[in-house]
Amino acid sequence: MPLDHYVTLGRSGLRVSPLCLGAMTFGEDLGWGSSVEESQQIIDRFIDLGGNFIDTANFYTKGHSEKIIGDHVGRHPARRDRLVIATKFSGNLYPGDPNGGGSGRKSIVAACEQSLRRLQTDYIDLYWLHNWDVHTPIEETMAALDDLVQAGKVRYLGVSDTPAWKIAEANVIARFRGWSAFIGLQIEYSLLERTVEQELVPMALELGLGITPWSPLKSGALSGKYTRKNGGEAKADRAFLDAFLNERTFTVVDALEGIARAHGSTVARVALSWVQAQPGVSSTIIGARRLTQLEDNVGSIDVRLTPDELSGLNALTKPTFGFPQSMQPLFAAIHNGGTSVNGVYAPLSGFGIEKGGSPY
Repeated sequence: MPLDHYVTLGRSGLRVSPLCLGAMTFGEDLGWGSSVEESQQIIDRFIDLGGNFIDTANFYTKGHSEKIIGDHVGRHPARRDRLVIATKFSGNLYPGDPNGGGSGRKSIVAACEQSLRRLQTDYIDLYWLHNWDVHTPIEETMAALDDLVQAGKVRYLGVSDTPAWKIAEANVIARFRGWSAFIGLQIEYSLLERTVEQELVPMALELGLGITPWSPLKSGALSGKYTRKNGGEAKADRAFLDAFLNERTFTVVDALEGIARAHGSTVARVALSWVQAQPGVSSTIIGARRLTQLEDNVGSIDVRLTPDELSGLNALTKPTFGFPQSMQPLFAAIHNGGTSVNGVYAPLSGFGIEKGGSPY
């Protein structure tokens, strides 16, 4: 599947490339990241390959990430309407100002105007709530966002890093009021981070939110750079990554290496292909600090994992969920009377119950 094999984002008409270019590393303002020149080269190459979906945030590299994208659009204005530019609000760029961030109306409107200036555009295709602001009623946030949509400054809304119950509340309120609702969900999702499968993924499937995973390589732990052989020697690019270079990770990397050899591919491409194959995933965010990383990651769209390969990887990191998911097999047995439904058989005897008996 080529990069220009576009998909709709969730239950919307917004068409995006199956991989999204993450721009968190654009700019060296925080002491790491891509130079302005290389960031521009990465954008050019991504677009040349057919990609149209670029994701950033007002907070990334202190606003420089948005400016780099804006300067690119400014030099190539004909590209603006061909691109889907997504950015986020919530991050506070003004220390000491309590209204400089968060999800209140004052902050949202100001953040949007500032992002529009940095991006050198008069509209944002997809505007993400970056993370839940516990101090602001969700009705206020959704009303302010709908005003931006009605004003033509924003086309679609998305939500990131927020509990499933709060997202469900927000969308129900929006639909009841006739306001614009969230169409996309941005969450951390990888073979090493699957806790989202307990609540967030089922919620997205039920409400029709297109999932755009971030950190699909777990900050590089699944990039292929760190293996069992060099695990004790290779130093992670970021200090917090060292905590993930353990036996569990190396077992996963070993499996990825075997699959990569069978496909004539790389560990990173196989790990990305697994994420892209998960239910509800529309477009996976790839972050590239170097042009070579972009080229390697984009190659993941040509990797087709077999059912056996997918199930093998699933078994390695299958998460254990608590209540109420842990009770689902029992509930299935009670509901189905010990019969098979949709190919799933839940025998009553497996729970120490006989027909006509009680599980309680």
